[in-house]
Amino acid sequence: MIWQTTRFAIDLGQPRVMGIVNVTPDSFADGGAHADTDSALRHCERLLAEGADMLDIGGESTRPGSPPLPLADELARVLPVLRGALQLGVPVSVDTYKPEVMRAALDLGADIVNDVWALRQPGATAVVARHPSCGVCLMHMHGDPATMQNAPMTGDAVPQVLQFLELRAQALQALGVEKHRIVLDPGIGFGKTVAQNFSLLARQRELLAAGWPLLVGWSRKSSIGAALQGDAPAPPPPAERVIGSVAAALLAVERGARIVRVHDVRETVQALAVWRQARKYY
Repeated sequence: MIWQTTRFAIDLGQPRVMGIVNVTPDSFADGGAHADTDSALRHCERLLAEGADMLDIGGESTRPGSPPLPLADELARVLPVLRGALQLGVPVSVDTYKPEVMRAALDLGADIVNDVWALRQPGATAVVARHPSCGVCLMHMHGDPATMQNAPMTGDAVPQVLQFLELRAQALQALGVEKHRIVLDPGIGFGKTVAQNFSLLARQRELLAAGWPLLVGWSRKSSIGAALQGDAPAPPPPAERVIGSVAAALLAVERGARIVRVHDVRETVQALAVWRQARKYY
């Protein structure tokens, strides 16, 4: 199984770890610790040293309740980091829903467009379709980041997510984008209840029926906090959700995910090393 991207044909025969690089002052997970170019590039290098297979650079927070970021601000945050990251010898993804950012990133040589809106913003599909080989990740989101948790989706999330992702991937294929350029993301936490998120994990193999590789991101999300809260008055803060996040990533891989998008690369890589060792004796 290959994920074709601008510069790399990524072998998904083994699960891959995508390291998160938030170039934002308001990230829910790391408090803007890497919001300037120099610290972001140092973070890129650290994630690669810890074993990340690829990097995902984002300049706009999509945490619940986050307001839209002006285009000029996102370009100013992302492009300097992207220029440096492209020199590190690994696939680089840009996490954006704005067609203008996609175009600028692809012009610089970015390998992957990772879009929480699944290319539903006007012009986004055309940008990707015109590119000869970039990879793309299409994610399911109910609503929009500013309001998605005010009115989460209702009913059984699994068939709804599956149908949405199939339709988005098929629409992109109809424009000439080859199947091996596309991966799908169920969008854990994006307009879903805690129960729906865990149903997507428990029944994740049903999503494989779409026929595309899955990229899954559980890292430090509120559903992990809810699972860890127990009898405490509040869930643990994101930085204290590492073990729960690694457990969810490992369960996702066990259920067929080919890429896991994580903040805690070293811990996830170690867990996958144990998983691979055990699989030798299945």
